[in-house]
Amino acid sequence: MDIRDELKSAVLQISDHSQNPHTFEELALEIFRFQASNNPVYKEYLGFLRVNPQKIDRLEKIPFLPIQFFKYHKIITDYAPTQMIFESSGTTQQNTSKHYVSDLPFYEHISQKIFEQFYGPITDYHILALLPSYLERNNSSLVYMVQSFIYRSYSRESGFYLNNTAELLEKLHQLSENSQSTRKVLLIGVTFALLDLVESGYDLTFLENFKDRLVVMETGGMKGRRKELLREEVHEILTSHLPIQQVHSEYGMTELLSQGYSKGEGVFELPNTMKILLREINDPFKIISSQFRSDIVKETTIRGGINVIDLANIDSCSFIETQDLGAYQVNNQQFSVIGRFDNSDIRGCNLLVI
Repeated sequence: MDIRDELKSAVLQISDHSQNPHTFEELALEIFRFQASNNPVYKEYLGFLRVNPQKIDRLEKIPFLPIQFFKYHKIITDYAPTQMIFESSGTTQQNTSKHYVSDLPFYEHISQKIFEQFYGPITDYHILALLPSYLERNNSSLVYMVQSFIYRSYSRESGFYLNNTAELLEKLHQLSENSQSTRKVLLIGVTFALLDLVESGYDLTFLENFKDRLVVMETGGMKGRRKELLREEVHEILTSHLPIQQVHSEYGMTELLSQGYSKGEGVFELPNTMKILLREINDPFKIISSQFRSDIVKETTIRGGINVIDLANIDSCSFIETQDLGAYQVNNQQFSVIGRFDNSDIRGCNLLVI
């Protein structure tokens, strides 16, 4: 077993257990040193910063690669062979991010483990995916993940829907009438499509038959189809038309293999394979130190730019400086996305504008 396989095995092990901060940090530092030596772009970036990888001994000292590098460089570790290239959405005037994925079975495995960490066995769900803008492309990481979920749900009722609203509602109607079924229904959709659905004029009162078996999850993004709205506005519209009290959300992006999930209010929890560090808004190299202090008031909320550690990104880069702004609840390690940096592209997974 080579070092890459050993690290992936360790990531899968950590995904199975409650996150031990010391274990996470130890593995993150091991992955950092591996990538610092074997990822050409990251190695060169560290060289420009005059960083000696051997002197990095804590999470907050790790330099994070700006996410824009995925638009202009091939970010890959140890020259791993590429099985698929995931590409972000964007206009023809934009350069799109590309994530060179070397181990698709690993991505399928880790994404399922993460989903099940928050929602239980995937076989407990019928999965209905309303992802028109993503289905129009053949290199979306979200579509690949959901396709894997559909396959692994072992449900003949699961499936994708492009613009066929009537067919989707008919499927929902059939499932709502099956009172003997113990399976829940996960309706996962890009935001503009979910808004189009609830404002389509169709009678949706039959959805009340689901009671608590219906989970509605938005993945963000208007894709230029509708006016950008605050997440709170979107959730208010959806909950006013659907028999649900909360709208669930997914925090993911092309450049990551792991995902965070929110069960309401846009407050995200992280899987065992991820950690969020916030940086100072005006100094991208300074991590806000209060995240690591034990003597702070429990209710403390800190705000700053979101840096993501994704242990699953072994074949690309696990340390990414995003263009999202976040609020981090120190006491329960939950976070919210509160905006974007100026002059950054509107990201498909983010609804929020300042």
